[in-house]
Amino acid sequence: MQQLNEILSLIDSFIGSSFWFPYALLGTGIFFTFYLKFPQIRYFGFAVKVVKGKFDKAGDEGDTSHFQALTTALSGTVGTGNIAGVALAVHIGGPAALFWMLMTAAVGMCTKFVEVTLSHKYREKTGDGTMGGGPMYFMKNKMNMGWLAVVFAIATVLSSFGTGSLPQINSIANSLFATFGINHIVTGAVLAVLLGFVIIGGIKRIAAVTERLVPAMAVVYFIGAFAVIFYNIGNIIPSFISIFSDLFTGTAAAGGFLGSSIAFAFNKGVGRGLFSNEAGQGSAPIAHASAKAHEPVSEGMVAILEPFIDTIVICTITGLVLLSSGVWNEKHINDFQVSDMEIISGINYSDQTDEGSAILYQHISGESPLPLFEGKLNVQNGKIQNEVAILNSRSLAEEVEIFEGDGRYTGTIAVSAGKPVDSDEIFRGKSLVHSAPLTTIAFTRGFFGDFGQYIVSIGLLLFAFSTAISWSYYGDRAMTFLFGSKSVIYFRVVYVIGFFLAAFTDTTIIWTLSGITIALMTLPNLFGLIYLRKDIKSTIDTYWKDFKEEWPDEKTPE
Repeated sequence: MQQLNEILSLIDSFIGSSFWFPYALLGTGIFFTFYLKFPQIRYFGFAVKVVKGKFDKAGDEGDTSHFQALTTALSGTVGTGNIAGVALAVHIGGPAALFWMLMTAAVGMCTKFVEVTLSHKYREKTGDGTMGGGPMYFMKNKMNMGWLAVVFAIATVLSSFGTGSLPQINSIANSLFATFGINHIVTGAVLAVLLGFVIIGGIKRIAAVTERLVPAMAVVYFIGAFAVIFYNIGNIIPSFISIFSDLFTGTAAAGGFLGSSIAFAFNKGVGRGLFSNEAGQGSAPIAHASAKAHEPVSEGMVAILEPFIDTIVICTITGLVLLSSGVWNEKHINDFQVSDMEIISGINYSDQTDEGSAILYQHISGESPLPLFEGKLNVQNGKIQNEVAILNSRSLAEEVEIFEGDGRYTGTIAVSAGKPVDSDEIFRGKSLVHSAPLTTIAFTRGFFGDFGQYIVSIGLLLFAFSTAISWSYYGDRAMTFLFGSKSVIYFRVVYVIGFFLAAFTDTTIIWTLSGITIALMTLPNLFGLIYLRKDIKSTIDTYWKDFKEEWPDEKTPE
């Protein structure tokens, strides 16, 4: 299993995790922003009117309303990335990373508009009478590239597990166990039954659930977030200043934070922003294709609101919670993950001076690596006897102790290339933390105190569960495209079983596979969007021409 994961990681490094992948996504969005003359700005107000149903017609074909399609797509994008992804970006790139997340969302609004419009235009009615749409349909029906459509559809099915099902329930189960002590199997069983009940009913039941679940989870999360923001209101202006002041200089070392370059802030901000709102991946157009509309452009406008809500609103709020509470550059007691930890030779390291912080930063950035420890750690009653220092989560760890079970460990631990080898011992100490644990700590720095951690757990539960619901539909439509509507029931059964099992099994390999399948969805989709650039432009022109004839008294943003 480890060898398979290493092979997948190597493939992912050339596709999903390679340096050029964010640039391909960002570049496509920038191209269409100028090519279509900033539709995300010009059409924003009009999109709100469309969502409200102002221009609907009684005979419009589809399975869901504009609002239901929007909430279904949002439930697929608003997830752990909004809680954990923002914290990871700030942890690595500093406050400036938040700026690049927002800029990426602004560009992504245009990409969503284009991909949803095209997917809605070339949708089809499937064998069971429901609408089928998504990039695979415009690849087949307009581009005449059936093989590319098949690649996209297969990647969508795999990604429905790798993105929407297995990692989501794993995150939920771990969070509920850590916060409430609920057994992983119990969490998996209960939520698998609920998931099955929802998705067996198809898109109409999914839409009915998401149109209530998305607003509810937003309210829960916003209450907790604003409790922190208002509690630390004096830090809000300095927080905003730090986002922009570090933009072209990088973030200097502060507290336990060892600093970050402009490149780190840009790469992490862009990467997290793109994966948060999924602009360009081609997943959300599958949900929007089900919306009732007699033409495609209006639904494309609805999709403009998605990255705005997901990234510009929710991710900004999370970012302000992290910055105003001050937790992002503080060290906290935590159990170290081997993947985040390095043991370096020597003890004369410090993050309390500019020179010492610079030496440590040059190591973690790869500019000037420090010597990694090789050999055996001698441990007495939890204390390391060797002359070593431990870096964890890109920071110099303090007060490190080693535990075995409930007691302090005594013995030796083999170390190779700075990492413990086949060790079950727990390294615990003070260091920076990142992802969901960092957001959890931040939520305790508000009016609710320690109860804030429960809001994060509940928010994570709702966010991740809603993501699993939406991605079941994306896989559902991809299976329909590949094998017909009769194959869907088998997919749903496997999806629910996998959801249950992943609550208490390791999903590392699934996360790696997910990175590959996301790329295999995104790259064909981006190619298709560029290929059909003239099609989208003519479609928009036709829409406004017809709209003026039908609604002569309505002011247009054309």
